[in-house]
Amino acid sequence: MQLIAYLNFAGNAREAMDFYASALGGKITQRFTYGESPMADQCGPSSAAHIMHSQIEIGSALLMGADGPPPHDAGSTSVNIVTETPEQAERVFAALSAGGTVQMPITETFWAQRFGCLQDKFGKGWMVNCLKPMV
Repeated sequence: MQLIAYLNFAGNAREAMDFYASALGGKITQRFTYGESPMADQCGPSSAAHIMHSQIEIGSALLMGADGPPPHDAGSTSVNIVTETPEQAERVFAALSAGGTVQMPITETFWAQRFGCLQDKFGKGWMVNCLKPMV
């Protein structure tokens, strides 16, 4: 299991992630917009150029970020948990969401076998991922 910081921005994720990659000596290894995603038709035209997901590799560490829609405002940071199996993702999601608020129920998405977002009982944001194999 990996724990990865996930930074949310209000429309300037591209600029911020480019800055962090340069400042930290990392490399952007993933980046796509809402308009490039299979969810493009669900996003308004004003969101099409915004970053849906970006990832920087810094040595063996990762930093992720996006132009986050509510409830992920520009000042928020979540911890992204990447699990090895869908069952592990479901178990971790259930444990962390106990007493908290589920923001997106854990389910299959176009990028993950399981993905869900929650705010735990202490008010902290978590994203639980069991990624699909990259082709």
